Amino acid sequence: MGTPDFAAVSLEKLYEGGYDVCGVFTQPDRPKNRGMKLVESPVKTVAKAHGTAVYQPAKLRDGTALEIIREIKPDLIAVVAYGRILPKDILDYPKYGCINIHGSILPKYRGAAPIQWAVINGEKETGVTAMYLAEEMDSGDIIAVRKTEIGPNETAGELFDRLAVMGGELLCQTVDSIADGTAKRTPQNNAEATYAPPLTKDMCPIDWEMKGVDIVNKIRGMIPSPVATADLNGKVFKIFKAETAEYNGEKHAGEIVSADKNGIKVVCGDGAVVITELQAAGGKRMRAADYLRGHTL
Repeated sequence: MGTPDFAAVSLEKLYEGGYDVCGVFTQPDRPKNRGMKLVESPVKTVAKAHGTAVYQPAKLRDGTALEIIREIKPDLIAVVAYGRILPKDILDYPKYGCINIHGSILPKYRGAAPIQWAVINGEKETGVTAMYLAEEMDSGDIIAVRKTEIGPNETAGELFDRLAVMGGELLCQTVDSIADGTAKRTPQNNAEATYAPPLTKDMCPIDWEMKGVDIVNKIRGMIPSPVATADLNGKVFKIFKAETAEYNGEKHAGEIVSADKNGIKVVCGDGAVVITELQAAGGKRMRAADYLRGHTL
């Protein structure tokens, strides 16, 4: 059970490992882009390529999904970024239970956007966790954890790609450990739990009163979506890359110090931030220096 690219990597790993995938559940096709044409999920695309039956129930609590599960008789259900909470009747069905791969070191960053928030909050380390599913979100017993350092300039999108591969590998190892009876169960310490809610567009504008390092982390953490924004002299830009800099002048937070081949230097709470990559409304993503060749700020 899964939906986005992160989950599609895990499904592909199961096929590569020779596991018997008896069915795939994913979210219904969604209208996207200007034409609003229905687009299938990355997980559906992978499943179809391997000839596996795909199920896209609109609801999980009306009995329809449970009926499908009873028909295909899975020994184990693996859930990766499905985007839905499984009801108790489905959790209780498989002989070996329901497991989940989550993009954080639980119990930190339970919720929908663990990878983005780890970057936004300036974490130095993150990972993937395999756990048994419980009724409460991301609260089940931990089976195994794999950790990795977050690069100092790594974006959430880049970290997504790395953790997706780690998650797929951990999923296969977890299935093996359940099959041979060696899987562990370690209860989570709920007192240490933190949450990672979805990122929203109203979070995009940069608060220049923040410290420079926090602004840079926010920019990194909001890539590829929804992308941090900045209002520079009345023009709103998407900001893709920036770095901290020193500033001891008299300008206030949010004011531009300079705009040249080095980028656009903006005063922040404890110095300055130099924007080096951006996108103007209706334009393309480009280096700030290239934008400044044809525009002034």
